[in-house]
Amino acid sequence: MTAALIPGSFDPFHNGHLAVTRTAAALFDRVIVGVGHNPAKPSGLFTPEERREMVEASVAGFENVQVAVFTGLVTTAATDLGVDCLVKGVRGASDLDAELVQANTNAVTGQARTVLIPAVGSAALVASRYLREIGTRGGDISGLVPEPVWSAMQRKTGALGQ
Repeated sequence: MTAALIPGSFDPFHNGHLAVTRTAAALFDRVIVGVGHNPAKPSGLFTPEERREMVEASVAGFENVQVAVFTGLVTTAATDLGVDCLVKGVRGASDLDAELVQANTNAVTGQARTVLIPAVGSAALVASRYLREIGTRGGDISGLVPEPVWSAMQRKTGALGQ
């Protein structure tokens, strides 16, 4: 059985992440979307548990996809979760350069290998940091995120008084 980990902060999870998850679900027997949390860094807009809940709701239709929160190194999470490889989405040349360096480092320091999935379609050039900024300022990002994320963003921005 082949298993893959899609690691990320997913703050918030968007349609580009969903497209990578859909592709990985078709390629691997088991896929884990790993919500990474670094306690040394600020939480971001959503807590790790809120992100986990949003991702779970967004991938509910995939029978072979589950969601987990992890802290620490991605390679350690991969070992702990029993996965064979890491899956990363690539939007363009700058992502590719960074992901190749990361893939090499992960291969040297861990057992999991990396598979890069190119971003394609209308969600190809989406970045969470821009969606956070637009969403917290009252902008409509509903076409760029799954419905559970849009609902959570509306609740969060309402709570922020935006």
